[in-house]
Amino acid sequence: MTRRGLVLGGGGVLGFAWTIGALSALEQVEGFDPRDVEVCVGTSAGSVLSAMLGCGVSVDQMVRHQLGEPPRPDDLVIRFDYDRDSGGALPPLPLPRLGSPRMAREVVRRPHRFPPLAAMAPFFPPGRASLDPVTGVVRALRPDGGWPLRPVPWIVAMDYDTGRRVVFGRDGAPAATLAEAVTASCSIPGWYAATVIGGRRYVDGGTCSPTSVDVLAGQGLDEVFVLAPMTSFAYDRPAAVVARLERRLRRAFTRRMVREAAKLRATGTRVTMLGPGPADLTAIGANLMNPRRRRLVLQTSLRTSLEALRQSAAACGVGADGAGAGRVGAGGVGAGGAGAGRAGVDGVGAHGVGADGAGGVGVGTAGSGGAGIGAAGVGLAGVAGMADAG
Repeated sequence: MTRRGLVLGGGGVLGFAWTIGALSALEQVEGFDPRDVEVCVGTSAGSVLSAMLGCGVSVDQMVRHQLGEPPRPDDLVIRFDYDRDSGGALPPLPLPRLGSPRMAREVVRRPHRFPPLAAMAPFFPPGRASLDPVTGVVRALRPDGGWPLRPVPWIVAMDYDTGRRVVFGRDGAPAATLAEAVTASCSIPGWYAATVIGGRRYVDGGTCSPTSVDVLAGQGLDEVFVLAPMTSFAYDRPAAVVARLERRLRRAFTRRMVREAAKLRATGTRVTMLGPGPADLTAIGANLMNPRRRRLVLQTSLRTSLEALRQSAAACGVGADGAGAGRVGAGGVGAGGAGAGRAGVDGVGAHGVGADGAGGVGVGTAGSGGAGIGAAGVGLAGVAGMADAG
């Protein structure tokens, strides 16, 4: 029996919608119910979905709930109104002080110890938006505060005084209810206040990593699927300056995810990564917190994610959007042979990701078949922007 894990990355309101579309595609193409994986790592928006899967909410119900369809008799209760509870595209004015003076001092003393977003986090002022609706969703699904057993949600947050990544739900993690952990993982610095659990303050786990794929290393899983709305392997060409800056940040997030996936692959686990592609990015725009684009993003993801996963499963060559769709193994790209596929017509790196290295060893290095990302054994694929490490 295949031992599977699932990683759901952060991405705000629109990342949440995109991931639901990707989960639907994953279920259709790979033929398993995401509720049957052993462990589901969730960060920020992904932590809400991880908790929902653990509590038994089906992907079909998630899709119907996003589309505003009436619930069916056997549906679980999801107490969230997207039009009312999603909040605005911009946060309310924050409080006029540092979010974490203690962590700020650590960042000044040892800046290279922290990932870039984590290093910025303590300097954001405390936010004043409310996460009560998100907390209420999880409490309604798990009123006893306990943690599901399959899939076990691993919820990623950051200790706001030390900058340490914390994975709630994992052995040795601080005690917390599922609702507390999810609220902490969603506490974006500057937008929301830090969440206090056991006398310590925690903020959004996305400050440490958009996915935290590497926390699954050593778990003995056969394969892990990563759905990461803040990464991409193929890009659009936005005209707006803000959107272009967002795409540059997205490239950095993608490189980090690929490095983390390489660590997991080194332990013998196959890793498949899926991120938004050009059509998805056009639907998303520049602001992942803009609720007005939610339905468009979901509908786009339902189509593009399905195309990408189907192409990957078929191990075909170059997709319609110029992003290859093969799986990378020890001997090359799927059935296509060594180095047979291409990925990301405007993908990761200065000039996009070039041809996969001969023998399927990876994506090469800068100047050799395109701008590589230096992660041996990691291949890139998919109309929606997809990668396999195997």
